[in-house]
Amino acid sequence: MEHLPPPAEELVLLDRELARLDLRRSQLLTRRAWLLSVLQAPGPAPVTPPRVWGAPPVPPVRTRSAQNVLLTLGGLLLTIAAIAFTLVSWGQMGIGGRSAVLTAVTVAALSAPAVLLRRGLSSTAEALAGLASVLMVLDALALYLVAVPDSGAGYAAGASAVLAVLWAAYGLLVGRLRLPLPLAVAGAQLPLVLWAWAGEAGALVFAVALLATAALDCAIAVWCKGVAVRVTACAGLCVTGGAGLLVALVQSLSAGGPAGAVAPGALLLAGAVIALAGARRAPVALAVAAGAVAGLAAVAAVGGVVAAGVPDAWAVQVYLVCGGLVLLGVRAPLGRPAGRGLVWAAGSVAAAAVLFAAAPVAVVLVGPVAQLGRLWSGAPEDGIRAAVGAAELPWQDMAAAPVVLLSVAVALGAAFRSWEGVVRWAGPVLSPGPGWRTAVGASAVAAGWAGLTVLPPALDASYAAAVASQTVLVAGVLAGAVAALRRGPSGAALTAWVCGSAGAMGVALLALGSEPATYAVFGVLLLLFAGAAVALEAPGDPSRSPVVVTVQAVVACAAVICAAVLAAAFGASLGLALYEAAPVLLVVPAVTAGLGARLKGRPVALPLELAGAAAGIAAVVAALGDPAFLALVLALCGVLAAGTALRPERRQVAGCLATALFVLASWVRLSASGVSSPEAYTLPVTVPALVIGVLRRRRDPSASSWTAYGAGLAVTLVPALVAAWTDAYWLRPLLLGAAALVSTLLGARLRLQALLVLGGAVLALDALHELAPYVVQVVGAMPRWVAPALAGVLLLAVGATYEKRLREARRLRDALGRMR
Repeated sequence: MEHLPPPAEELVLLDRELARLDLRRSQLLTRRAWLLSVLQAPGPAPVTPPRVWGAPPVPPVRTRSAQNVLLTLGGLLLTIAAIAFTLVSWGQMGIGGRSAVLTAVTVAALSAPAVLLRRGLSSTAEALAGLASVLMVLDALALYLVAVPDSGAGYAAGASAVLAVLWAAYGLLVGRLRLPLPLAVAGAQLPLVLWAWAGEAGALVFAVALLATAALDCAIAVWCKGVAVRVTACAGLCVTGGAGLLVALVQSLSAGGPAGAVAPGALLLAGAVIALAGARRAPVALAVAAGAVAGLAAVAAVGGVVAAGVPDAWAVQVYLVCGGLVLLGVRAPLGRPAGRGLVWAAGSVAAAAVLFAAAPVAVVLVGPVAQLGRLWSGAPEDGIRAAVGAAELPWQDMAAAPVVLLSVAVALGAAFRSWEGVVRWAGPVLSPGPGWRTAVGASAVAAGWAGLTVLPPALDASYAAAVASQTVLVAGVLAGAVAALRRGPSGAALTAWVCGSAGAMGVALLALGSEPATYAVFGVLLLLFAGAAVALEAPGDPSRSPVVVTVQAVVACAAVICAAVLAAAFGASLGLALYEAAPVLLVVPAVTAGLGARLKGRPVALPLELAGAAAGIAAVVAALGDPAFLALVLALCGVLAAGTALRPERRQVAGCLATALFVLASWVRLSASGVSSPEAYTLPVTVPALVIGVLRRRRDPSASSWTAYGAGLAVTLVPALVAAWTDAYWLRPLLLGAAALVSTLLGARLRLQALLVLGGAVLALDALHELAPYVVQVVGAMPRWVAPALAGVLLLAVGATYEKRLREARRLRDALGRMR
């Protein structure tokens, strides 16, 4: 019969429900008792403050609380007095007086609690018991000062042992006192450690003393009754056991050989046994932690002995294997929480091993960036290690990194493939959720890819062999990711895609060091990414996951980037200058524009065209070094944009872009040709453009003024403005200002935004150019304090009428927005 949930979890749920019912019953009984007292009391019923039903009643202030405060203060004062007497007045009395005082006070303090308990004065008894405990410590100190002043550590060990026994006997004899037994447990933490200190023992002896104390604490926590005693024992167990295991671990790691690691290993195994013994009756959380500590101690014990006999580079692999063997303990009758702790211990060991191997992986992934500073300088003679800038690293100490990563990948992959069998084999110890299998599969893929990535540098492979192997690895990982994504997105598939993309970026950077490698690697990557985009295409499938659509768009953009790099490399191979190779780059946006038209309406079309546009921008940036080539590139980009504007869905954006590119190309061409009177070339274009705009507006009154008149006006006004700013005569600025004024007035009269904005901007800049010399003269003639004073007055005026100016600015914006 299968239990859902498992019996252990169901038992925990039942215990929690019963505890909740007990708490509710106690609340109801308390309320019932108060109601009975109200009904039985003479006179009017007392008024209680209102409260929410079900909340615990607010207890009244009791005299016992004040009593406890008084008793605590009284005991504290007596303790201070006793300490002062012992340290100050002790030497002024003879031996008889000292003995009489100490004996009388201590015996009285120890005897009084029993009498007080019989009379029901428990708080007073607890206070006196605490005072008696302090007096016993002072008696031991006084005896040390008189009798044995030379053997401090040994005496402290014996005194703490005797005090612990006396406190335990006193607590068991009296029975109802809560303080002596926890004090006995606390005192028992010191004797063995102090004896080891007194004997100037070595680290292993200290570890034995600490673990023996921890074993005593474990026995007390498991078998003794009383919450205070068990809590004190648990705290001591954590401190002494943790310290003992830490000392043993340090000795195991620093052992010179297998023989030297045997004794620390035995102590670590003893600590594991203590932890498992304490886990059997501990709460669930503590039992899981104890199981994890036991598993880690066992791994350190066995692995330390074996690792001491192997080279340092392979020690991590030894510990990893031991961590895997710890999982066999889940079949042992240790209890479900302890078994779960063993699983956590094995996972922690695997995570630590992967973290150790992560350093060379990071070097291999980041190192190829150095190739950007040595483009096509040739294959490095020192192999792949020099190519990634890591020739000086101690690779002999990192030789086991690929083995560690591949071992983890194989183990996780086997668990992923046989998940149901693993869960059945583990029994009730494992109850993983649905996300655990996904995490295991994704981790297996990542570890396997990382291990294969770091393998060529670990083997000191040549540059060509490393580039070839990494390219094959990227192809395999991407092919597997695409095949998995076609069946639906999963954690392993997405992880494979991310790893493949990171590997592609690394091998692409690595290939930039050699011209043949650049063509080979980027050609293969272009085919891979293009093939992945085609393979992920599912036309007419509305149920396709958005994740798959996103991945398809990313790989399509990556294919465009690879094509752009190949185009740039081709120009460099032809010996072209950077600006001369810019037209070659425009082949990429031309192809993407054609593909975008072919893929009309599909999600991948827009990202593909945007990536092509980015390649076009790169071509424009490359052509900045030569104005003539820049004008040519801008004109070619305008042609591509005009061709794209033939498609209805791209007409608005691509049409405006084509117009802007053509106008900009004409300006650059005029500037490159050294034309000082651009109006002779621009006015023949402006006049027919404006006529066409007027005809367009007559046929379609809703057409925007920017579409109708923007390009025609800008093609003349902007070059004329640039020429006017460099013209030393007055005629051109005057004519330009007049034309801009006419444009502005027509725009305001006819409510045409393009005429108003272009004319007003050109008019303002032209006026500023003409008035600038006079402004400079006036500013130079004014005292220096005038400028800040005027700025202050302006700020005050604006601040005083801020809301009004803001409303006016909003009205102006709305008025411009309503124009065509």
